Amino acid sequence: MVTYALLAERLLKVGLLARGGFHPQTEDDAPPTCRTVILVGNAGPEFWAHFQTGRRAEPNPLDAWTRREVNRIAASASGWAVYPSDGPPYFPFQKWAQKADSVFPSPIGMLIHPHYGLWHAYRAAICLHDAIPVPARMVAGNPCDTCRDQPCLTTCPVRAFSTSGYDVARCAAHIDTPEGTDCLEKGCRARRACPIASEALYAPGQAEFHMTAFQNARHAEKNR
Repeated sequence: MVTYALLAERLLKVGLLARGGFHPQTEDDAPPTCRTVILVGNAGPEFWAHFQTGRRAEPNPLDAWTRREVNRIAASASGWAVYPSDGPPYFPFQKWAQKADSVFPSPIGMLIHPHYGLWHAYRAAICLHDAIPVPARMVAGNPCDTCRDQPCLTTCPVRAFSTSGYDVARCAAHIDTPEGTDCLEKGCRARRACPIASEALYAPGQAEFHMTAFQNARHAEKNR
């Protein structure tokens, strides 16, 4: 019998986490035959070693590795997987995440978790035809509500973040310069300034991988 705990165990073996679940209603915009959604993601630096071992020389290696592993695990439960990049139309992963777990929009837009801070991601969702029990959503408050200084809004060297939103172009232009090397190699300075779960920071190699992927995506977009 398929259980949430069994899927969580299989995901953990490849460095991924089951990050809560829910039984979708019409307003959740889940696939029509899906009766259970289980969010899949990572937190902190732990999954990086698994990815490094399993990655292949291919375009978008992290997305490809994630699809191989999660598709296999979903199929083992007679389910299927959907991904943030599927679309258009795209599945509302941020809405799903907030329904399944105690995550909240931070001042810089990323979802913040009380235990993982900003150092986590949602990479897939497993959909099941049957409604199975899922853990109750953790009850916790938004840690940003008690963060008086909000250093995430003042640390960016080019002020790409503000209460008005995120200036993607300004951020991307900065990491293309020598002055942006720190952000490119160690990860976004504004993200690193968050005092929540600083022990979960991505290792430099992992941070650089994600920043380089962002940089390459922006270059590709400009060259279209």
